Amino acid sequence: MNETLVTVVGNVATQPDFREAANGAAVSRFRLAATVRRWDRQQEEWADAYTSFYTVWAWRTLAANVVGSVSVGEPVIVQGKLRIQDQEREGKRWVSADIDAVSIGHDLTRGTSAFRRVSPARPLPLEPVRVASGGPGGLEPAGAAAMPGPAVATPL
Repeated sequence: MNETLVTVVGNVATQPDFREAANGAAVSRFRLAATVRRWDRQQEEWADAYTSFYTVWAWRTLAANVVGSVSVGEPVIVQGKLRIQDQEREGKRWVSADIDAVSIGHDLTRGTSAFRRVSPARPLPLEPVRVASGGPGGLEPAGAAAMPGPAVATPL
């Protein structure tokens, strides 16, 4: 439990891409630009200082929802686990900051957003389901007739 959890507010810098990992899990990534703003006392206005860039990684359902919801330039809030990676490529040393996202959402202080709930795909039942009714037989096939009042589904 020694992971560093962060919340970063910034703008989407690259279009999120989507692919399947080797284990079959959906994965998405995009670059996030977070610019520090400071009050300039001489100019008496806010000014940009420096920008930090993060690679945001989203997995499974979050990955699919990011690709369908987020575009370049949009303000977002990302919460997740920070990973700093130090590597060498072609004789040069690189340091990167990655965030394994737990949640991603639009920053509503800078605009509005419309939420659409996504229902997970459910497999069809292996056996037909019958609905209890008040009729003489007690059970009718599902969808056979319109029944007044609440229906109770019972497996065969």
